[in-house]
Order: sequence, then structure tokens, then C-alpha cells
Amino acid sequence: MGTQSPGARLRAAWSERPIMIPGAFNALTARLAERLGFKAVYLSGGALSAGWAGLPDIGLLSLTEFAEQAAVLARATSLPVLCDADTGFGEAINVERTVRLYEAAGVAGLHLEDQILPKRCGHLSGKGLVDVATMSSKIRAAVAARRDPDFVIIARTDARSVEGFDAAVDRANAYLNAGADMIFPEALETAEEFARFAEHIKAPLIANMTEFGKSPLLPLDQLGAMGYRAVLYPLTAFRAAMRAAELTLTTLQSLGTQAGLLDQMQTRAQLYDLLGYTDWERKDLSYFGESKSSEA
Repeated sequence: MGTQSPGARLRAAWSERPIMIPGAFNALTARLAERLGFKAVYLSGGALSAGWAGLPDIGLLSLTEFAEQAAVLARATSLPVLCDADTGFGEAINVERTVRLYEAAGVAGLHLEDQILPKRCGHLSGKGLVDVATMSSKIRAAVAARRDPDFVIIARTDARSVEGFDAAVDRANAYLNAGADMIFPEALETAEEFARFAEHIKAPLIANMTEFGKSPLLPLDQLGAMGYRAVLYPLTAFRAAMRAAELTLTTLQSLGTQAGLLDQMQTRAQLYDLLGYTDWERKDLSYFGESKSSEA
């Protein structure tokens, strides 16, 4: 992992080239992403709400629930973990505690959004926004609260779907003036909008390529050429896993056996390898010396 902080490693990763940041909906997914060569992983509030709590993404989970799960991911992988922080779990003074708990969890950074509560998924209609002054106060609080200057503070604006494209640009610039390190324009609707937004905002940008939403699914190279430094895939693996689970359970229910699905499953050996099972066994034996192996 080296001596760099998680935030410093995340900044270094996207300074070299635009990076893909897949959503990791549990610790093992984070470890798989690391093995496959990704440079960072993302903890999505939507994935956490749905996959861990069985709840919609409308701000129902608490700060401590988010921070605890963020820490689980950070312990499971050496990759930097970027985390959703919804609206900051309150006003500016609450955001201060949010940043402190996220830093203590070992993550690389977070993003705050400018929605009112109850918040909604960024790609649904019916969102409402706080005013620019309120969001700016949260960003200032986040910047002031971080102990590591490389901990990444990202400002997400949902204004495109509520107030229009120009308002999203204006808000982004205001949030940069408040101290945000990076801007996350949510739910832009065309490739041309992604390009125009990058022309207007002279700061690092992150794009959200979530499926079945308002944004077109643009390739990394195209977004990188526009100036985006990172691209999120918050629910991609989660959606694929849930679809696979549905098909598996449907087959099991209808056929009474899973025997025909084995070639679609991760094997026991593959799972144990990803978990580092033999390393744990070796460690266990080392604590006992030869006595445990001789007893077996």
C-alpha cells in the first residue's frame, strides 16, 4: 500500500490517466476489482441502501451505517475507496463530523450533493435542491474538517434535472469557489452536454455512467478526451449480480436442482483464492507451531 494516504493514492491514479471506478457493493467485490486491475472502488449510497439494508436510496441510512460499511471496504482492499456521502447527513456542522468519520474509516474521499431531504436517486424526477449558499457552507465545512489535505472533497450538483444546464454550471463554479476539489455533474443528458460542461468547468471532473438513467453510456476514452478524470459505475456489478441471482433462484425453483448452473458459478477454489484462505490457514498453523498439524 505504501506510505501515501488513500486520498493521495486516488489523486495520483487519476492524474496519470482517466480511471474507471466500479461500485463495490461488498468487501469481496472490492477485492475482485483490485485483482482485476482497477485503480479505485466506489461505495454507492444506492447500492448500500438496496443491497445491505433492502431500502430505497432516499436518505434513510445514517452516517454511522455509511461509515461502518466504508471501513469494511477500506479494510478489504488496498485500493483507494471513494464514498457517497449523500447530502452530508445534515447541515454544515454535521458535514464536519461526516468527514471526520469517513477519514477515520480509511477512505480516500467523498462526494456531497446539493439535494434537499428526502433526497432521491439522481436519475429520477422530483428532486429538489438546497440553495447555493447552503451547499457552499457544507463544502467549506468539509474542507475545514479534513485532517489529510489529500482527502478528496467532491461536490455533486443535481441541478441539470431541476434548474437546467446553465444553473448546473453556475453551481459547480460556486462550489469550486467554496473549496471543492472536483465536480460531479449528475444526470447530464447527452454527450454534447458532458463536453460542454467540461468546457465551462476548469477543474477535475467525475462522470457517472449508471445504467437505465438519464445519461448516455459513454466510453471511458470519450469522457477522458473531454477532460473527465474519473468515471463511476456505481451499480453495474450490483445489477449484474442481482440479475444472476434472480435467474439462479428461478432455475433452482423450477428444476429442483442447480446442477445445470455450475459453469456459471464462481468455484469453491476461486472463492477461497480470492479470500486468501490458505494464507489464513498458514497463519493459524504458525501460531500453534507443529502441535496443531500433528494433532490433525
